[in-house]
Amino acid sequence: MKFTRHILAAAIALAVIPGHAASPLLEQWNALKAKEPRLQVRDAARQLKVSEAELLATGIGTTVVRLKETDHAPREIMRRALDLGKVMALTRNENGVIETTGTAMRIPKQAEKGSADEAEREARNLNIAGGYLGGPIDLRFQFAKWKYAFAVTQPGRDGAVSRSLQFFDAHGNAVHKLYLRDDANIAVFDKLALEFRNPNQGAPLDVTPAAPKPAAKPDSAIDVKEFQAAWQEMTDVHQFNRIVSEFGLTREQALRLAPGGVVQKIAPQGVRKLLEDASKSQVALMAFLGNGALTQIYSGKVHKVMAADGWFNVLDPDFNLHLRDSALRSGYVVRRAGVTSIEFFDDQGELVVTFFGVRERGKPQPQSWLDLAASLPKA
Repeated sequence: MKFTRHILAAAIALAVIPGHAASPLLEQWNALKAKEPRLQVRDAARQLKVSEAELLATGIGTTVVRLKETDHAPREIMRRALDLGKVMALTRNENGVIETTGTAMRIPKQAEKGSADEAEREARNLNIAGGYLGGPIDLRFQFAKWKYAFAVTQPGRDGAVSRSLQFFDAHGNAVHKLYLRDDANIAVFDKLALEFRNPNQGAPLDVTPAAPKPAAKPDSAIDVKEFQAAWQEMTDVHQFNRIVSEFGLTREQALRLAPGGVVQKIAPQGVRKLLEDASKSQVALMAFLGNGALTQIYSGKVHKVMAADGWFNVLDPDFNLHLRDSALRSGYVVRRAGVTSIEFFDDQGELVVTFFGVRERGKPQPQSWLDLAASLPKA
């Protein structure tokens, strides 16, 4: 009876559209899933020449509710999602996926207000959703790049009902997904889906093609001496992105033009040794993986690592990391403001994942992390 009530509640939340018929795209997707059951959604969308959001939207009226898109709705949905309790948060880019399970921390109201002037505070608050800073679900938002949101209720591979909130950018690319992991909060999920339900469920998505990636500025146009001086003057690793932007560099170009002795190029396959050695030696690390609209962070130790189906994986109970390391083109050990990181880029020059050693605030990184970084195979 309990299971039946949950299914009924899900049907009410989904507000099924009467007479909803399967679209040709849905039929194509179902055929593709039957042929390749392990195919990732992103790869399926590419084969079908549509966006991920358009593929998901084929379930509107049965398993999917389209949520509101205006008035900072994605941010407000994430703020309300703090009430879901234990969740699995998933973020991916073209060649990496990060998944962490836990309960997100909330920001105390006074901390969210801060002490900046009104304009600065308002700008900052546009990327604050009331929590997700630190703790097991650690996220950094760029909400200006979020557009579409959906509540999804469907049978999972194990037969159990899966409930998730799924977010996409204007190009229909997945930005972030939150999966409910606490059945006690099913009613909270259903209420959220109803309150944020888009009144126009059947409207086509206004998906726009992504602009071509701009060409990198030639090295000859860079004031390398000034850039290197700015690098040396960094007092905090978080200043790096601003410096790269000010000099008009790509991230990998910045690493290539860095001052002598602060960057060591390593073999991209070194990511396997990094994770394997971190597992064997139980060296705590931080993994940063993002897609331009969101960066998700894991802090802690890794245990089970293995290769499977073209991916190298961390498969721990509350943390999974999947890296398509065959697509990695380059890796770097980088020292900025006294902090050492390890970064890996794909064959398109896009940053896939960055690792840091876990350290206590105000203290240097552990020697075990520095030794691990120094042991990686040089390129």
